[in-house]
Amino acid sequence: MSEQYGILLVSHVTELAEGLARLLKPVAKDITVKAVGGAEDGGIGTSFDKVTAALNEMPEPNILAFYDLGSAKMNLELVSEMTEKNLVICDAAFVEGAYLTAALLQADTPYEKICEQLQELYVK
Repeated sequence: MSEQYGILLVSHVTELAEGLARLLKPVAKDITVKAVGGAEDGGIGTSFDKVTAALNEMPEPNILAFYDLGSAKMNLELVSEMTEKNLVICDAAFVEGAYLTAALLQADTPYEKICEQLQELYVK
């Protein structure tokens, strides 16, 4: 793949994000998958600072982000305005979208084809 892509998972619950990352690893062993979840105090919620830190730790210039609920998307949108990375917020189903994307990235599928396949999983 000419451009490098990573996957960022944002959830209101740390264990949910980490569990999904664990699910993706066997199908995407060569893809960076970063999980971030929970509020600053460890409770349920999302954190702009935690999302920013996770994104900054990722070496890839292109990040496909998946989220579980609306305020996680809001934090991703805010972070996207403050980064030089190409952060693509995917409105696909959290688990299925991230899993499909991970498998397709591992198979060196072109970005455009990944987007086409994700369309079927977009939340409407």
